[in-house]
Amino acid sequence: MLFRSANDRQKLAEKASAKAGWIMHQTTNATHEYLADKGFPEEEGNVWKTDTGDVLVIPMRISGKLVGCQLIDHRGDKKFLYGQQTKGASFCIDAKGTPIFCEGYATGLSVRSVMKANKLRYSIYICFSAGNMKEVASQFKNGIVIADNDPSGVGESTAKAIGLPYWISDTVGEDFND
Repeated sequence: MLFRSANDRQKLAEKASAKAGWIMHQTTNATHEYLADKGFPEEEGNVWKTDTGDVLVIPMRISGKLVGCQLIDHRGDKKFLYGQQTKGASFCIDAKGTPIFCEGYATGLSVRSVMKANKLRYSIYICFSAGNMKEVASQFKNGIVIADNDPSGVGESTAKAIGLPYWISDTVGEDFND
């Protein structure tokens, strides 16, 4: 097993941050097959055109600083940049209302649709994982958690550990987007 020093990890994180910035500059605002499959055919996002296909790029920030990105291909396969810092990173939609914490981008878009339909203000934080949702939510005094109903139970146990009001689907294997 390879153990990296704090200095090595910092260099990898800086390199990933720079690569994320480069990728973001290569994107155009466009529709994407993943978004259409998730129920948002007209939604535009940051799309990076690569030799292997169009990739949806979700920027990840900590305190406003770009630290990396989530890359989503047309099949919905997701990955992060090698070495990027993910702990505490999120993507925020709007930022003018009640903090709402969720794992995935499609879930965040579904929450936004509900909030808009009900004319409610929101700040939706896409956290990219249940564990990171706990990390991001810890920076706030209030909010709402939208948890995935994972077969492992990690979504609900994380929501309970966060200690804020939460919603979870009654159906195992589903999230708010389902």
